[in-house]
Amino acid sequence: MNDSHTSLSRRRILIGAAAASAVTVGAASAAHAAPPAGGAAPARPLVVRERLATARLAGAPARFQADFHERLDAWLAFWSANSPHAWSPPVQVSGRVGADGAAFTLYAIRVTRDDETRDAFAAGRSDAAHLATLASLHHHFPSVRVEAGGALRVIDGSAGWTGSAEQVAFAVTACRELWGLRDADAADWREHLGRAGHTADPTSRSGWAAFTRAGLRRGLRTDTY
Repeated sequence: MNDSHTSLSRRRILIGAAAASAVTVGAASAAHAAPPAGGAAPARPLVVRERLATARLAGAPARFQADFHERLDAWLAFWSANSPHAWSPPVQVSGRVGADGAAFTLYAIRVTRDDETRDAFAAGRSDAAHLATLASLHHHFPSVRVEAGGALRVIDGSAGWTGSAEQVAFAVTACRELWGLRDADAADWREHLGRAGHTADPTSRSGWAAFTRAGLRRGLRTDTY
């Protein structure tokens, strides 16, 4: 009797342990399969592209967030539409995409003029075209930074005035170099623009769009047509 009772108890213990183990494993599997509550959303897949708008990307095809690539397409088409008639649409863009596919660093935009390929924008060249291209990027992106060496880095997002240090620095430089308002500074650049005939408030959404578009056209000298 004792032996039988001992054997039955052991069998019950083993059966109970197996059942508990199955429940634990099943619960762990379910927990692993389900997304954590309040956790980060799964990363969106990147798309591989070899062009921006009409221009070929220098080097190998790159991986972008799909909406970021579309915004870059729109930016380059905007830049091209406001460039001199003698330039072809951009034929090549040199740049680097961030690992997450949502940032882009621009080094050069190449066009054809007089049957020659030329750098219409070059990161290392400080000229009106550099400032014009910076204006065009501020027109389309909320975060635009001038890197060491003059490259321009943008991060995906909806365009508009944010009041960031980068936007204010661009606005002051544009006032001084493109509008000739040499006394403009971070505190009073809007007043200088107003006295120069720029009536829209550049810190409003529509005003910022108008200001950056005007900066692009002034820098590329297409504001007369």
